[in-house]
Amino acid sequence: MWEYLIHGEPTPRLKPFLEGVGKALEAQGFRYNPESEAPNLVLNAITPENPKPYRRRAQATFVASVLELPEFPQDPLRELYPYLVRALSNVLLAYVPGQGVKFLTLELGHYGEPEGEGFYERVAARLRPIACSRLVINNIFEPDLEPELWQGDELTESMYRAGKKLKEWDLLPAPFPIEEILPPEDLRHVKRLYGIGGLSYGNLSVRKDEKRFWMSASGVDKANLREIGRDILMVKDYDPERNAILLSVPPHVEPRRVSVDAIEHWMIYREHPEVGAILHVHAWMEGVPATAFNYPCGTYELAQAVAEKVREAPDPARAVVGHKNHGLTITGRSLDEILERIEGKLIRTVPMAWKPWSTPPPSPAFSGRGFSASAFPESSSPSGSPRSPSPNGKASCGSGCA
Repeated sequence: MWEYLIHGEPTPRLKPFLEGVGKALEAQGFRYNPESEAPNLVLNAITPENPKPYRRRAQATFVASVLELPEFPQDPLRELYPYLVRALSNVLLAYVPGQGVKFLTLELGHYGEPEGEGFYERVAARLRPIACSRLVINNIFEPDLEPELWQGDELTESMYRAGKKLKEWDLLPAPFPIEEILPPEDLRHVKRLYGIGGLSYGNLSVRKDEKRFWMSASGVDKANLREIGRDILMVKDYDPERNAILLSVPPHVEPRRVSVDAIEHWMIYREHPEVGAILHVHAWMEGVPATAFNYPCGTYELAQAVAEKVREAPDPARAVVGHKNHGLTITGRSLDEILERIEGKLIRTVPMAWKPWSTPPPSPAFSGRGFSASAFPESSSPSGSPRSPSPNGKASCGSGCA
């Protein structure tokens, strides 16, 4: 049974919203348990004056902080993101009574649901995949990397070149200054729970051999990928029993954690020996197949959803897959080949599933050298997905929770 609770002190108009979403969650398989030590989902009521966090006791608890506003801000990312971070949330719900709710995720996804028929059910359906997904972000470092690789090789050099190119194309947005938003105690809490070194976006990897691949670290400057074990790590396997990524590192290095998307790259490399490199960017291309749900980064469910789209591609070694409200995963024979294919085809801003009552302005199309005006297509609304097996053999949440 999946459990949820409501935390905080909701405003008078926020209280019926939380109750309505709670009833819809219960109809979709959740149980309300205000005493739960490790709930799957917490609806955390906050205010602009006091975005008080809910202190998780387990990685598996997803927190949706809910904020009542008199109106939606003109720049929701910049104006609302600090509340999401200060409240230590996985997702922020900005609710304007009589209009609807906007969602904002750590990965900069943002989308909305208008009030109207089935409003609470639609909001609950947005939250369910987040609450029922399983994080795969634990790292196990083994100091067994071959000495001849301590300074990298021609593959890590290709990662350095690719990072420089992404910077040149302005595809490495300046990360939000999380250390300026959070006090030291909360920052330590976030790092301990999620292993992030900062909020930077995008990642890249390149296959080393049949089982292993090099991958960028979490929270590092992707335009300066140099140090092995710190900027670039060797992923050698995934251990389902410990639900952890296994990494080979030099014995003399204090390693950083690998990107949270390592489980996704691991799935793709294992299934498709012809894939030699993978790039993930927060940008878009027109006409690409996309995942149905906005699963959080670092979850087994997101990895499965992307791997399924790669599998369905005419050529899995040259696939382009959209992450709903998030970005792209692109496979190729090499990073150089990927960059050559996508140059001039990327839209700088990811299209979000906004509703007609909140339509964003057109986004500039990225050319690799500059920008030209081009509107992006609307994302499709979410649809149900079948229940899929999780690594431990238990059912994970898709169309329902078990």
